[in-house]
Amino acid sequence: SIILPVHNAACWLDDSLGSVLEQDFQGSMELSVFNDASQDDSLAVIERWTVRLQRRGIPTVLSGHRSPQPRGVGYAKNQAVAQSQGRYLCFLDADDIMSPQRVSLQHHAALQHPDCIVGCQVRRLPEGSTERYTRWINSLTQEQLLTQVYTSHGPTVIMPTWFCGRSWFEHVGKFDEGGRGVPEDLLFFYASLRRGVGLLRLDHCLLTYRHHPQAASLAVHEETIWSLRVGFLQERVLSQWDSFTIWNAGKQGRKLYRSLSPACRSKVVAFCDIDEKKIEKGYYTYEDSEQRPKPRIPVRHFRDASPPFIICVKLVSGL
Repeated sequence: SIILPVHNAACWLDDSLGSVLEQDFQGSMELSVFNDASQDDSLAVIERWTVRLQRRGIPTVLSGHRSPQPRGVGYAKNQAVAQSQGRYLCFLDADDIMSPQRVSLQHHAALQHPDCIVGCQVRRLPEGSTERYTRWINSLTQEQLLTQVYTSHGPTVIMPTWFCGRSWFEHVGKFDEGGRGVPEDLLFFYASLRRGVGLLRLDHCLLTYRHHPQAASLAVHEETIWSLRVGFLQERVLSQWDSFTIWNAGKQGRKLYRSLSPACRSKVVAFCDIDEKKIEKGYYTYEDSEQRPKPRIPVRHFRDASPPFIICVKLVSGL
């Protein structure tokens, strides 16, 4: 089942639905569309393509609602999954374009790796947009798909490329339905990792991934992502450590310290840095603490610091 949530996507749907029609997959396939209160011509475009897809042997399941406000991407995806029948789920955003081999190659990989979320490499449109992010998506090694879950702003296997078994999806649970501003993909990704999902990215470019101002991901605030990332880091890593050092006594390192739970803050034995001015000061005082006296965390040269380390640096903006 190709899972297609739609909200005001009329200008992109011809390309997206055309890419469904052109799939070279030889097995049975259906398209499941949920129209989330679109106010444009999305429904008319979908209905026009339904006839063409049916002739190709691809039935379309279509539902939706016409409320004044959309319910959000998570809700639309859940509805599209619920009304579908396929043993495997291929997620497609309404503004993206699949290569003809996408379903066949990812289906083959999913048969061999039934407990994995299977992704792929992407081509960004417009060309050159989010160049560093696109390079990161496409160049992660198999090991880095897991190790970089703590450093990325989203899933290491990005949501628009996901392909997985229905049984695995149901095992993890539904997408969060909080609506606009909620990173439903990241929340589902974390829930999947908690349940032991494997991650696999095919080294084939099977999706054209659009970048534009209307993208739902742009409605998610950076601080929302930061809080989720810190929470997951604490849950999966810091809870296992008795103590650790934060590498960076500057703005980002202090922000991390302040964002930690009291239990994890108490494990911070020091900051470390190479900046002589920060090291000469000798300590960082947590002024917002209700403790008396307020915590004073030593600042040491990295050569004098003790592992394990949490390296906290901010990369340049413009992803």
